[in-house]
Amino acid sequence: MSQIITLTATNGETIKFVDEVKAQGGMKDVMFSPNKDYVVAFFREPADAATRERLEQITGLYRERIFNQEGGEYLKKLYCWPTAVVEYNGKLGVVVPFYRECFFFEYGSRNNDMLQIKGKDKDGKWFASASNRNRFLDERELGTWMTHLKICIMLSRAVRRMHMAGLSHSDLGYKNCLIDPVTGQACLIDIDGLVVPGRHPPTVVGTPDFIAPEVVASAHLPKDDPNRKLPSRTTDLHALAVLIYMYLLYRHPLRGDKIHDPNDTQRDEELSMGSQALFVEHPTDVSNRIKVANCKPTELPWKDTDKIPYTVCGPYIADLFRRAFIDGLHNPQLRPTADEWERVLVKTVDLLQPCANPDCEQKWYAFDNMRQPKCPFCGMVHSGSLPVLNVYSAAPNGSYHPDNHRIMVYSGQSLFKWHADGTVFPNERLKTEDAKRVGYFVQYQGDWWLVNERLPEMYDVTNKMVIPIGGKVKLVENARILLQKGQGGRLLMVQMAGRV
Repeated sequence: MSQIITLTATNGETIKFVDEVKAQGGMKDVMFSPNKDYVVAFFREPADAATRERLEQITGLYRERIFNQEGGEYLKKLYCWPTAVVEYNGKLGVVVPFYRECFFFEYGSRNNDMLQIKGKDKDGKWFASASNRNRFLDERELGTWMTHLKICIMLSRAVRRMHMAGLSHSDLGYKNCLIDPVTGQACLIDIDGLVVPGRHPPTVVGTPDFIAPEVVASAHLPKDDPNRKLPSRTTDLHALAVLIYMYLLYRHPLRGDKIHDPNDTQRDEELSMGSQALFVEHPTDVSNRIKVANCKPTELPWKDTDKIPYTVCGPYIADLFRRAFIDGLHNPQLRPTADEWERVLVKTVDLLQPCANPDCEQKWYAFDNMRQPKCPFCGMVHSGSLPVLNVYSAAPNGSYHPDNHRIMVYSGQSLFKWHADGTVFPNERLKTEDAKRVGYFVQYQGDWWLVNERLPEMYDVTNKMVIPIGGKVKLVENARILLQKGQGGRLLMVQMAGRV
């Protein structure tokens, strides 16, 4: 019969666990606490002094650096961060919080006789390919395109905060992140292998599909060779871009149909993911395009890049995909940062429009800047008028300059503080007061209105009228609406799209 073991962690905490292996990873055996509020993961191989020091710093100094700051409580949701180091029977272990409930499958697979995953953790790999989604997962587990966008925001935020603390993950990929497409939540796991530049080098090179080309291309060199590239902040940025591409488009950005070595599959893999890596949607070199004729029915339409190109993600994301997989693919310094990804993804949320087709699997799509928009996933054309709000920010000289930012309107769409004030951004530092809705949009008898709930300075510039709290302003072509005065204040200019 299993017994409860009580230990004192190196930081003085009392740790209890049931002496029974409940799960196994590549390097660790996992045991549960009696209340299942945390787990203890023991390394199977003896740990050297450097590993011990790294774990002590990750659970101590670096944990404090991330969580003991403004927004620290919010950040705890983005990581399964080790809290303490223990030793038992000569083996080193780390104490890690138990996964949140949303990261376990509620329904599991489409066919429970074929695959028993109900109650298992939501490893990100299940959701990253069209084939896995179509063949295995219950439709109630798939979420929508909006929740996948939110997942990408969470992952970018988690990587950005790690990089700010001077850390890199080294093995970022779908195996080391849990995601929940139902709620749009994401959480990075396997934090105990973090790289501390100049102090604690990486212990792994990463997971295939996510290893940066420069790491693959130099993997044959000795570790002490100055030309050998090892996981770092810039390799994290490649992996992050791949994750975002896969979670939004359900295909891999580099795995096309180009064959580099027909006689040696390993060498072909090394070239296609390393020195000869090529974006499957490269605008001028089409040699690595995915051939639709070679695709399985369960991979379509997502692997058909003509039907669903990366540009369906909207102009902001498309620009960063070009930087990640064309400009920065073999030039790491040109890769978009995690902060850039986070900001662009948040802006893209404002481009979303609900699809009117009740059978559309994705439910949402990014506005394509067309006068007559349509859902790129199911082809449903938008019916009726559609206000598009172009955002302008106040300049010091009193004029307003375009923000390259648009807000799409739909009935029930909300306006927030960060829309009215350019100095506010919705991240972990957002104040509770600033997270409240300040206005909303509604369609009534064919006309579109913006209702003011919490903006004391809202002003209809076109008609020179104050819009009091509780009042409303009609959205018509070329209408100009000032949301807030002064530095950071924003002005909306209305364009009408769609067929009236």
